[in-house]
Amino acid sequence: MKNILNEKPTYNIKGRLAESLRFVDIKDVYNKTILDIGCGYGWCELHFFKKGAKKIVGTEITENDLITIKKHIKNKKAKFIVGNAIKLPCKKSSFDTAVSWEVIEHIPKNTETIMFSEIHRVLKKGGKFYLSTPYRNLFNNIFDPAWWLIGHRHYSKEKLLKYGKDHGFSIEKMEVTGSWWSLFSSLNMYITKWIFRRKRFFENTFLEHDDEEYKSHKGFVTIFVKYRKK
Repeated sequence: MKNILNEKPTYNIKGRLAESLRFVDIKDVYNKTILDIGCGYGWCELHFFKKGAKKIVGTEITENDLITIKKHIKNKKAKFIVGNAIKLPCKKSSFDTAVSWEVIEHIPKNTETIMFSEIHRVLKKGGKFYLSTPYRNLFNNIFDPAWWLIGHRHYSKEKLLKYGKDHGFSIEKMEVTGSWWSLFSSLNMYITKWIFRRKRFFENTFLEHDDEEYKSHKGFVTIFVKYRKK
């Protein structure tokens, strides 16, 4: 991703990112080989290595998108490669765990089934797949500028259940969380990052409230799912 604010991975995360880590079971990280589809700046890698990951392969769609993560994540157990969710440059049955945070809504429309097929292919039998994405909800749709402007997709529980079921996965757990502070924090980010090229207004206040909402494990903003390959 284009790093217009010169961001870098940090241990100090809150809100959706922190909830992503809380949602992942430690047994699926410790001493596991992990695929991070859409690895971004490397926040997930930083925390997963702290939790004892054996190896992590991160993908982004261009070499330029990997500049930040390669600069800041120097662990010898990490490898970063160009690849996308619908054509993973990885061998069959090569990972214990796969994660994909806020990626499925960005892949080409109607290729979700290909993404699930690819993830099923690269996971070992019994492997786990963690996913997060915007939840399909009236308020979430109305207040997401990307939904209006570029067709930023949101997903229902039923749709994500079907993708998993149709591609050889069982569902181990599912959670929808994040509420009004989370919603307006995202709006704040869109305005400040993409218009003013700066961090969010009143960032600490928004992040604190955002974090409390995600910790409540109820809401309508983000859906998290844990799948298991049958």
